Amino acid sequence: MKWLLNLPAPALLVLVYLSWIAVGAALLMLPISSTHGISLSEALFTSTSAVTVTGLVVVDTGSAYTLFGQGVVMLLIQLGGMGLMTFAVMVLSSLGLKIGMTHRRYLRQEMGLASFSGLIDLVWVIFRIVLVCELLGMMLMAIVFVPEFGWREGLWQAAFHSISAFNNAGFSLFPDSLMGYVDNPLIIFTISVQFIIGGLGFAVLSDVLLFRKWGRFSLHTRLMLVGTLVLICTSCVVYGLLEWSNPETLGGLHSMQAKLQAIWFESVTPRTAGFNSMNTAGMHDSTTLYTMVLMVIGAGSTSTAGGIKVTTAVVLLMATIAFFKNSGRMRAFGYSVGLEQGLKVMALLTVSLFVILIGLFILVGTHHHIDFLDAAFEVTSAFGTVGLSRGASGELNDVGRLVICTIMFLGRLGPLTLGFFLASKAPPRVKYPEGEVFLG
Repeated sequence: MKWLLNLPAPALLVLVYLSWIAVGAALLMLPISSTHGISLSEALFTSTSAVTVTGLVVVDTGSAYTLFGQGVVMLLIQLGGMGLMTFAVMVLSSLGLKIGMTHRRYLRQEMGLASFSGLIDLVWVIFRIVLVCELLGMMLMAIVFVPEFGWREGLWQAAFHSISAFNNAGFSLFPDSLMGYVDNPLIIFTISVQFIIGGLGFAVLSDVLLFRKWGRFSLHTRLMLVGTLVLICTSCVVYGLLEWSNPETLGGLHSMQAKLQAIWFESVTPRTAGFNSMNTAGMHDSTTLYTMVLMVIGAGSTSTAGGIKVTTAVVLLMATIAFFKNSGRMRAFGYSVGLEQGLKVMALLTVSLFVILIGLFILVGTHHHIDFLDAAFEVTSAFGTVGLSRGASGELNDVGRLVICTIMFLGRLGPLTLGFFLASKAPPRVKYPEGEVFLG
């Protein structure tokens, strides 16, 4: 087994995540896990979606799985959201065992950090944040669910949705997600605040908790907070303008409160949360396209979310502005960002688009009965580990399920692997003369 420790960090992470997906699928296949039995492809799809904290489903989680099966899904969500290596290091540390450089290297790779500084401290910060947020969310939602379902089921509903929300998983025990609670402010705002906090990233939350002053925040934290705020405000305006009179979405809600809450919720959920409070399939094509852009962007690095990340999108915008200004440096909040960061962003975006386009090509080629926009939405949702769907998940054959599983897996681990190769380059020994290429 020593050969495992000699593997590159991304390769070992891939094996660890694949192992947990296999274990999860095996547990879900047990007779005790499902109410009427499920197929191998259904179990594998659910397990992959849970470990990658995506939320796409091919069977209804609340009715297809027993309490034991739902518990398996919840455990997979928790492990996938915190990060499997993060969880392992936390257990070793709590037992008083030494955390060697090998474990630190894998942990750094999983969390997407540039250095080893403060890794173990950050792990315990993550644990405390997760524990407090999930317990608080559970208690708040129990105020609604316990009177409605009784103590036992109500507490279970609250716990499951709290863990799913904070980890940006999007799994729900209700067949219509949260559409039945669109007019309930306690449920809507508790869940949305949870996945916003989880999506900011543990590095940002650690900065905020430790320093509490804007002037002491890192550049990453500043870009993440400002980028998130801009995206939320812009999305509220866009969703309100495009869907206000649509009878299948906002237009079908009778109270102003329900409409405003739905606008808020739908503005924040596409960036990897996966819950929905209105009919996603009923949105206009323009709204659907905008939602796909948000799903590609995602949330924050070192978070429970997916996508190319908000900071990546911000740096891409900064690089574009720097190009038109004919400036060799990107600047923000008194800091400069080197050209190398811009190249990394371009590489990440290129790989992401290739994954989405190749997945879409295969899906469309093997599912002629699925509308192109629905297929594109499904692939984008899988890559961003979002979990929103326009109904195409239930129409997938075994090939389509394998394609979506692969994209969910790449969406969760792909950027980490790419970051490793970008960070492990060796300086070239041979230099070539520069040539001119005409662009545009």
